[in-house]
Amino acid sequence: MTITHAMPALSPRLQKILDALPLQPGLRVLEIGCGPGALARAIAMRVAPGQVLGIDRSARAVAQAMAASAEAIAAGHVSFRQVAAEDFVLAPGEAPFDLIVAVRVGAFDGRHPDARARAWPRLADAHAPGGCLVVDGLAYVLDAHLNAYVPV
Repeated sequence: MTITHAMPALSPRLQKILDALPLQPGLRVLEIGCGPGALARAIAMRVAPGQVLGIDRSARAVAQAMAASAEAIAAGHVSFRQVAAEDFVLAPGEAPFDLIVAVRVGAFDGRHPDARARAWPRLADAHAPGGCLVVDGLAYVLDAHLNAYVPV
């Protein structure tokens, strides 16, 4: 299915992150801390017919993302959910994610170490085998033997 909605305007910082992500058609991507959804929509355009789920702990941010993403939501390319990273779990029947992205998320940038400790296992449970996690431009893979994320 072709996406017809316009590419969202991104800040130079988000554009640089978008361009560096290992995106390809068909991927399932989880964006943590999606804010108003601009990056999630841009990722959705690159991974179509894949899907993007943007999550944020802020109800206001999720409402803004949904309002700005009506066409992409209707097309089934992007969805949003209000939930913190440390509380995220896959919905019943929901497939795991090939790529997880977090940009300036307090649970991963050192601002909230307790949340970080709780979030890592949640992400591991939602991650497809062989997938990648990108936090603030640094890539990690899940090492099944260590049951931990290791830098790429």
